[in-house]
Amino acid sequence: MKKPDDSSLGADQYARVRAEARRALKQAGAFGRFPTPVDDIMDAAKVEEVFENVLDESFLAKMRKKAGKALKSALSKVLGLFDANQRLVIVDRTLYAVKQTFIRLHETGHGFMRWQRDLYAVVEDCEQTLDPEVADLFDREANVFASEVLFQIDSFSEEAEGHTFGILTPVRIGKKYGASIYASVRQYVSKNHRACAVLVLDPPVIVDGDGFRASLRRFVPSPRFTELFGRPEWQPYFTPDDSIGAMVPLGSRKMTGKRTLALVDRNGGRHECIAEAFTQKHQVFVLIQAVQTMTKSLIVLP
Repeated sequence: MKKPDDSSLGADQYARVRAEARRALKQAGAFGRFPTPVDDIMDAAKVEEVFENVLDESFLAKMRKKAGKALKSALSKVLGLFDANQRLVIVDRTLYAVKQTFIRLHETGHGFMRWQRDLYAVVEDCEQTLDPEVADLFDREANVFASEVLFQIDSFSEEAEGHTFGILTPVRIGKKYGASIYASVRQYVSKNHRACAVLVLDPPVIVDGDGFRASLRRFVPSPRFTELFGRPEWQPYFTPDDSIGAMVPLGSRKMTGKRTLALVDRNGGRHECIAEAFTQKHQVFVLIQAVQTMTKSLIVLP
């Protein structure tokens, strides 16, 4: 079973990081400016970006030697780096622009949050430190800082509330903020007042002729969804023969229209849900919303 996408912090930790994100946005005069002006945020944090693609092994070896024991090393390929002494941010320039945006803000968070800035001389970041399921507290704080800044605290969520609930709402609004589709969908669900969740699947892989498997990459619930359903035992992959797999868009299709399915809550109550799917080829998003309480009975999750 995949764990929920949990970059959450304790209430006090979250309040502290959120206050720092708000302070950065205010100092940069960034509220209400779109896409979120990352350059101005970095200026407010007094960090400077190195625009050359220098994250090769020779450069990293020099940085690691300079840092000595004050190095927070990456677990895999370095995608971003923060030099605390020189207050420099360096990002892998081969990444998609929206991925670079998030990493720039993540590294900026290391330098802006008062309690983080002096912990390490050099901070290396990789897929694991940027992944909510793997990241330690130090990096989860930087992830939350980056997200709160990028989506301008509650601005994105409040704007989304003015639109019809559905998977295309975060996809469309996220472009305005300069965010990736994944980050936008995650933000949309994780701060939603509804009982909703999104399953993030890997692109389908063809097996056994016309069949396929789409592995579950991540599960992101809203607080209300968790309150109602806890942590459903989703299977590790889906096929065309189950209700979730049958929704995976194939070929040139990007979306699958709304369909019904049922989930059982923590007390055994059955809930009718509406689900729809969207893909941009790198991953498949299946958005689920509980719409009403049905009769109490037992049902096996797909």
